[in-house]
Amino acid sequence: MSQKFFLGRRHFLKRSAFGMIGAGMTAKGGWPRSVEEEAKPSLKIKEYRVLGRTGFKVSDIGAGSLQDEGLLGAALDAGVNYFDTAEQYPGHHRILAKALKGRDRKSIFIATKLEVKEDKSKEGFLKRTLKCLEELETEYVDCMMMHMPEKVETLKTEGFHAAMQELRAEGKIRFVGASNHGSFWFKDPAETMDKVLLAAAEDGRFDVFLLAYNFLKMDQSERVLGVCREKKIGTALMKTTPIAIYYSLKSRIEQMQKEGKEVHPLYTEGLKRYKEKVDKAEDFIKVHNLQNPEEIKEAAIRFCLENPNVNTVCCLASNYDDLERFIRLSGSRLSDWDRTKIAAYRKGCGELYCRHACGVCEPSCPHGVPVNTIMRYHHYFAVQGREREAMHLYAGIPGVRAEACGDCPGHCEGVCPYNVPVQGMLLLAHEQLSLP
Repeated sequence: MSQKFFLGRRHFLKRSAFGMIGAGMTAKGGWPRSVEEEAKPSLKIKEYRVLGRTGFKVSDIGAGSLQDEGLLGAALDAGVNYFDTAEQYPGHHRILAKALKGRDRKSIFIATKLEVKEDKSKEGFLKRTLKCLEELETEYVDCMMMHMPEKVETLKTEGFHAAMQELRAEGKIRFVGASNHGSFWFKDPAETMDKVLLAAAEDGRFDVFLLAYNFLKMDQSERVLGVCREKKIGTALMKTTPIAIYYSLKSRIEQMQKEGKEVHPLYTEGLKRYKEKVDKAEDFIKVHNLQNPEEIKEAAIRFCLENPNVNTVCCLASNYDDLERFIRLSGSRLSDWDRTKIAAYRKGCGELYCRHACGVCEPSCPHGVPVNTIMRYHHYFAVQGREREAMHLYAGIPGVRAEACGDCPGHCEGVCPYNVPVQGMLLLAHEQLSLP
């Protein structure tokens, strides 16, 4: 464990209710708490919201796939009770199981996910669900989600629904959900996030949705959230802070320049258009005092919390400082300062965010490059710290990847309704995601 990580943990424990008990002991068993420690406000979730028709009150700040048992334990101590995981997340079920030991299981909502794969049989879904339960060391999961159904037709997979019905009757799952953050454009075009989730809402067999939503991506998601409110479908959000990719790509360009790294001549035009937008955004950032990305991130989460159709916002923390910042946002709403900064960022930097779950440009690509998927994998790499996983996922893309973008005139950029320099971003993603 690094010194920075340890210090972050110590700071968090001191500032949390858990820290007061664990570090200061209780009146029963030892050292008394100091006056200073007693006076510090505890880090606690301040708001719980009803998760649609499930009736379960979930923390407004939920936990994404936190990859550390200590972080998960600290989140639990602070009152976080919504945990998102999936069969696909390497080892996460077992990490979460360790963190949950000795906890009141009934006060915690676990949502995990299964993809619809080649084996679409009822028996296949039953077997995989039982394996999830074994790994999580729990008798039931609160919600089993269909993971990333890319077509309306996928939602109707009868093997999945037959298995869920049986498991529900046995008390092994309580509710059924669906997650979606866009298409994988490859030979057989998928459908947009809003089309799939609106169809899932109409289907009636799905109780909770996990979807992408943020202050730069509202159109598709707002429609889904509105229908969820009408039909009492629970809503959990992901991809809520759209600013991190910009700062990551800017840093990468600076590093390439510093290293004097030669850029392939075929990349020149795409990267040039991207750099022009970065420079323009840089000027805007300075004028409007947007230099602190953490402040914009916090405003982005408050933007989501202010939406009455949102039940919980899944946050990813890589250290205790991150976790503390997220928990402090619980129960908060946008200030006038937040609104000003968000509006400024949207105006000056909105063109540097390739919208999650969009895919509008993909049909224009003559090579069939899966733009949405590549940018999602790059988000894992640049924002979530899942570098090796993202690189292996990228290597596993069948067919054409972003190497095909170098000698292209930029068809994707020509049709992007948000004026995003897609080609340049794809080239940088390829440069970072390619295995050595």
